[in-house]
Amino acid sequence: MDTTINEQARFNARLPKEQKQFFEKAALLGGYRNLTDFVILAVQEKAQKIIQEKEQIIASNRDSQIFFDAITKSKKPNEALTNALNDYDVFISKTK
Repeated sequence: MDTTINEQARFNARLPKEQKQFFEKAALLGGYRNLTDFVILAVQEKAQKIIQEKEQIIASNRDSQIFFDAITKSKKPNEALTNALNDYDVFISKTK
């Protein structure tokens, strides 16, 4: 029998009464069961967006660094590449 226990944590926030009423109105108009569901889902969506954007920037920066290193810290061509260049030179010289 698989018994999975979901640990839960509590989150408390103090806010002005007007702001709470504003959020409750949005939750009601949005079709949410209650203010808690609205807040949890809204915060989760925003958190996912922020994390996705930051991870994309990090990946982009990492890719940029890999590319930069490849063109600035290039190694000598290996034997296969040298042979390919020689074959190309021979091919070009024959077509002239």
